Amino acid sequence: MILTRTRATCYQLVWWRDQTPRRFEVYLEEIILLTQLGENYTEYMVSKIRNMTSVDPELLPKATKAFRSGNFSKVAQEITGYYVILQGFFMVENVRKAIHIDGRILDDLTTSMVDDVFYVLKNCFRSAISTSNINSVIAVLSNGFINSVIAVLSNGFINSVIAVLSNGFSLLGGEYSESLQQKIREPNLGAKLFLGGVGVQKTGADIATALNNVDVSSAYALKLHQAIEDQCAQAFPAPADRERIKSCLSELNEANNGFKKMLIVGLEQLAATVTPRIRPVLDTVTTISYELSETEYANYEVNDPWVQMLLHCVETNVAWLRPLMTSNNYDSLVHLVVDFIVKRLEVIMMQKRFSQLGGLQLDRDTANCESFLKHDTANCKRQIHPAFADGHHLKLGKGDRDLGFLG
Repeated sequence: MILTRTRATCYQLVWWRDQTPRRFEVYLEEIILLTQLGENYTEYMVSKIRNMTSVDPELLPKATKAFRSGNFSKVAQEITGYYVILQGFFMVENVRKAIHIDGRILDDLTTSMVDDVFYVLKNCFRSAISTSNINSVIAVLSNGFINSVIAVLSNGFINSVIAVLSNGFSLLGGEYSESLQQKIREPNLGAKLFLGGVGVQKTGADIATALNNVDVSSAYALKLHQAIEDQCAQAFPAPADRERIKSCLSELNEANNGFKKMLIVGLEQLAATVTPRIRPVLDTVTTISYELSETEYANYEVNDPWVQMLLHCVETNVAWLRPLMTSNNYDSLVHLVVDFIVKRLEVIMMQKRFSQLGGLQLDRDTANCESFLKHDTANCKRQIHPAFADGHHLKLGKGDRDLGFLG
């Protein structure tokens, strides 16, 4: 009876595309139960056959093979094929629905889509693993699961059903990835982010949220990979099965790599919007002399020539984004801005001449910059420190050759 209902449901998938996927949950639960019972019964019968003492031992492999290729196994295989169809449809439609109803969540750095999509994928993969059937798991995980369905079923409706099926990992690299990129591709970002010379909170929040979605998606993809691998290791301990699972998971790694590349591009675009607002302050450093007398050095200690102005500019144009971004994204953005500052200062300083006190002043300026940026980031300290430490060689350059004050 259940098998008949399952066949009917699969036939109707083409017409039920606009219906809620919840219609299929009851069928999935029944099929999973049937599959589990079938796997247990198969293992029980195979064990019984192998332990038969009244039969010629040479006949036992043939008897086992005959059972595995018998009517019971064929029906079980057919049920597996229907499960793959229904689970694939259920997974895809729920992911698409999560993308469609995506919206901001109060006091959250990401939109609803991120949690919802990965929740659906996690549950669908967990459901596949609970069938205790390695072929079901491979079919749901693998891009080639449609082919496995075709191999099981030869009914005419299958070609129509294929149109509504795709793999969960393919969704991450397709529709979901496209949705993540929509805000990152925002045209005229600079004009919208700094309207009238002031950071626009709503635009900044939208851009930061888009980048946060990508960052968190990458983290979730890694967690999902590990969770599937751990669950499959318990459910399917055979080395051959684990290798098959690992092969399928490579596609999830590709999706994660795609998220990382997308994030880098988005952060670089945001940094390129911020850094032109910092450059005019850096350009004023060209007018600062580092051939200092004792009086000038003492005056610089009281009246900072450019560092505080630079740090205020960084804080005005970058720090306001901190509460809007994940710590990883904010630290990465600061690192990009720091890299720009260090490279620009290097060009400027290599054109200067230094007295001994000028070298000490540069060391003090560098230390002040480093101290501020260390305080402003959570996880980027080891990246910022080498960047500014590399800048220390500036005062060892032309000044060292000309004056020999740091020998």
